[in-house]
Amino acid sequence: MWAPLFAQGKGGNLDGGQIWILVVAGIALLVFLFMLILFFSFVRLYIQSLLTGAKIGIFDLIGMKLRNVDYQMVVRQKIALIQSGVKVTTEDLESHYLSRGNVPKTSTAVIAAHKAGIDMPWKTAAAIDLAGRDILDAVRTSVNPKVIDCPDAGKGRQFLDAVCQNGIQLRCRARVTVRTKLERLVGGATEETIIARVGEGIVEAIGSAIDHREVLKNPNLISRTVLMKSLDAQTAFEIVSIDVADIEVGENIGAKLQADQAAADLRVAQAEAEKRRAAAVAKEQEMTALVQENRAKVVLAEAEVPLAIANAFRDGRLGVMEYYNMKNLQADTAMRASIGGATGDGQTGK
Repeated sequence: MWAPLFAQGKGGNLDGGQIWILVVAGIALLVFLFMLILFFSFVRLYIQSLLTGAKIGIFDLIGMKLRNVDYQMVVRQKIALIQSGVKVTTEDLESHYLSRGNVPKTSTAVIAAHKAGIDMPWKTAAAIDLAGRDILDAVRTSVNPKVIDCPDAGKGRQFLDAVCQNGIQLRCRARVTVRTKLERLVGGATEETIIARVGEGIVEAIGSAIDHREVLKNPNLISRTVLMKSLDAQTAFEIVSIDVADIEVGENIGAKLQADQAAADLRVAQAEAEKRRAAAVAKEQEMTALVQENRAKVVLAEAEVPLAIANAFRDGRLGVMEYYNMKNLQADTAMRASIGGATGDGQTGK
């Protein structure tokens, strides 16, 4: 077929039909070579998926390649999931990859949960991974519970302080064993909420105790009281146990508060006394001023007596003998007053 064409090409020009035949033949050859390259590129993965039951076809692999999906990783993860007995579709894996999820970690977490007998569908695991939670660590915690210190020593606090009803302070540290609840992981509160709630429960339990010796004798009272409050509600964890790791006696807060109250009352009483003393001093000063004012009035009144006597002489209402008798009476009164003043204090009057 090609020999006449090449022969004609040597002897003369090709017509239009022959050129079209060459173009079509070239395009067909290129398509065939492209398909052959694609076939040999995906044939190993296709055979693996076929033998393991993953059921990923050649065209599925080509489609993932065109959509810029890491098809080799998807094939490996689906083979691992199918071999572990987890039902998942290629579309689910591809969708999680395109959503920028961590497909290998999610696959490992689903396989671990399935092996541990925990029912965790792929969609749930993908949602947890896309929510930013460490899905593999959550599954591990669900299988192997972890211990949380309360309070968190990493934040600089070593003990929780609480005061019994008798005023004695107790310093306590607890260890909370929790297990992850996978169905509540999306939207559930984190470890900080567990620590805060347990700390609040411990403070309330100690504060309800009448005597600190009851708590020291039986620290399990704290654990039982806290566990009865369902502190793990609306959280991503289930509290397995609460154990009091350490408890010690602190200060006598009641006595300290009473002493501070007594000192405050003393300061208040001193302030009231000082206030009354200042008021008395002010009143005394007012009375002294009033006395001086009255004395000034008396002096003014006495200054008018000579004027009245002079007017009486002028008008003829007072005679000379009457005036001398009045002066004698005044002298006699002054003498008696001086005698009485000299002996009134118990002295001899000399």
